[in-house]
Amino acid sequence: MREIRSPLLVFVFIVAVIVGWSGCKTEPVPMPPLKVGKIQPGPGAARIAYFTAWWLENYHYSQRPLDTVMSQKFFDEYIDMLDGRHEHFLQGDLAEFAGYRTNLDRLTLGSNKQSDLTPAYAIYARFSERFQQHVAYVNELLAHEKFKFAADEKYLYDRRHEPFPKNLDEAKNLWRQRLRYEYLTEKLNREIAETNGVFTVKLAATAPTNITETLARHYRWASRQTTNWDADNVLQVYLNALAHAYDPHSDYFSAPKAQDFSMQMNLSLFGIGAKLQDDEGFCTIKELIPGGPATTSKKLKVEDRIMAVAQAGKPSVNVVDMELEKVVQMIRGPKNTEVRLTISPGENRTLRREVVLVRDEIKLENAEAKAKIIEQTDGRRIGIIDLPSFYAPVDLGGSQATPKYTSVDVAKLLNKLKEEKVSGVILDLRGNPGGSLEEAVKFTGLFIKSGPVVLARDPDGRTMVDGDPDASQPYDGPLIVMVNRFSASASEIAAAALQDYGRAIIVGDSSTHGKGTVQNLNKLDRIISAMGGGVTNDPGTLKVTIRKFYRINGGSTQFKGVVPDIILPDTWNYSTIVGESALDNALPWDTIDPVRHEDYKLTQPFIAPLRASSDTRVATNQDFNYVREDIDQFQKQQLEKAATLNEREAIKERERVVLQNKSREKERLARAPLGGKFYDLSVADAEKDGLPAQLTSNTNTVTATGKPAPLKPKPGDDGMLEETQKILNDYISLLAKNRVAAVQ
Repeated sequence: MREIRSPLLVFVFIVAVIVGWSGCKTEPVPMPPLKVGKIQPGPGAARIAYFTAWWLENYHYSQRPLDTVMSQKFFDEYIDMLDGRHEHFLQGDLAEFAGYRTNLDRLTLGSNKQSDLTPAYAIYARFSERFQQHVAYVNELLAHEKFKFAADEKYLYDRRHEPFPKNLDEAKNLWRQRLRYEYLTEKLNREIAETNGVFTVKLAATAPTNITETLARHYRWASRQTTNWDADNVLQVYLNALAHAYDPHSDYFSAPKAQDFSMQMNLSLFGIGAKLQDDEGFCTIKELIPGGPATTSKKLKVEDRIMAVAQAGKPSVNVVDMELEKVVQMIRGPKNTEVRLTISPGENRTLRREVVLVRDEIKLENAEAKAKIIEQTDGRRIGIIDLPSFYAPVDLGGSQATPKYTSVDVAKLLNKLKEEKVSGVILDLRGNPGGSLEEAVKFTGLFIKSGPVVLARDPDGRTMVDGDPDASQPYDGPLIVMVNRFSASASEIAAAALQDYGRAIIVGDSSTHGKGTVQNLNKLDRIISAMGGGVTNDPGTLKVTIRKFYRINGGSTQFKGVVPDIILPDTWNYSTIVGESALDNALPWDTIDPVRHEDYKLTQPFIAPLRASSDTRVATNQDFNYVREDIDQFQKQQLEKAATLNEREAIKERERVVLQNKSREKERLARAPLGGKFYDLSVADAEKDGLPAQLTSNTNTVTATGKPAPLKPKPGDDGMLEETQKILNDYISLLAKNRVAAVQ
């Protein structure tokens, strides 16, 4: 991650001026006292909040003072983070909080470098009170309500932009409709059976009792998770609301959250090697990571519950009903240290046994780059590199992981693909949320000669050019990049640069996500110390937007994203909730002067014929016909934002979906196999001789019935990867013809 260019040494010089100015932006407005509740700010919280606000105000890209306008955004973000569905806070509550809405600037940038955090804890206390009322009302309904679903009613599941309830009676009506929807969903799950296209609707005699208990248990768990926050939880959400008032990608990380972020970037952690999930108050093992202590011990299984955790030489701590994040922090620890777990086995919940494990470094290999080779029936080989993120070492606390770099891993995979004589390469950046800017630049450099890759502009207008200084070009063959609406940040930089160089054909959704901003990480302990303050515990880390990205052609990737050369049908092309443009407080799109760069002229002459060929195939391709049907249904649901509470209508809709899916599956199974061979390659495989065993005799997977089904490396692919392979084959042929023509 980039270091901020303004050094901490300037703090002492400017602090008196800035702090004095920032504390008097609005006149005090009388605010009625509110009941804060039992949770009070923890030690140092007021100082953490103050310096978080101070840093955002002075170092965020927008250079916006924390004034009345920002106070209102801050307040609204906090309310929505607590009550995103607008179903708990009453309009009277918001009226009572109105004095805070226009005064959070004054309270946060208070005197003596200490924030007044009364609003954070008072508002959360009211939210907790309303949620408890919600649960109590649900329990009352579950005890006495006769759940009938014959009327023509609708449940509005998307209430993000709806008004808050006027009073408690209106809130109770919302809670009742939500419970009825949940009850109907549970009921349909239990009563509808389907055999060979024939539906039977029959509810077991015990079902109503079981449904009631299931929902009651769910609400008990939700109440524990929502109303039992500690001071750190409240501060985390409150300061995130403050950061998001500036833009959606600035964040406050408490110490545990910062370690989680570091782990994701490093693709490594120190622990036992188990993926854990909160199962209604029980920390439950959902997956064992190969090679980790939990797996090698052979003493743990999926669905085992962790009831207590003990460190070496210390007594056990009961973790039932404890927040999952806190349990995880107790289980993680330095390499070669001991942790003792009290286990409730999945096969017998009455038993208890203790398992002693020694922590080790856990490699998250599922999240690293990987490759595939598809050998087609004509002998031509296509290489596919799937890159889930742009990872690189980040140390925000805890043990230092073994370094993992995206560019190094992809270079190994490319070398292997070249060894295996692939005719072309597809870079799959779908769903890639970004990561390290440096690695995105180095990654792009694997496919171009030396030159600029991305521009970044500071708040003062200064533009920096970041590029690849290495004249070597590890892969110079035919190249296609796949993207979708979930390709963001660093993945957009790479796709844009390869498009601007004329180096790759971009294929995918109508645009990428549109996150064109640069963030850096700022350890708050260093900031507070530099300002003359003292800290005892780790106060966390602030991730702040400090620059905007620009393509080398001068256009920003912010807000609009990257538009592919060839657009394929997808439901997400029509979504109003996915993408930067759907986020509150997103920075705008703009342009700057472009920089000189080479045009490889490898794409532009071929885009029109490739697009025409693809359009012809897509128009008659059955998978894309299915996608178009899904688009129609998706747009209808998105417009309505509601689900039926009429049981007969709900059953009809379920029948329609099940029969539709069975019909599609039957049609797909009846298709002739595509033929060819299919190989998976990890980074480790890339350093070995030869290829691993082929997965199947053709490029189709095999279902439980033994019949082939279309290969779908990613859920919801729906023909996109197969069509991209065809585009690449066309592209390879056009390039070959062009070379022959040039020679003649």
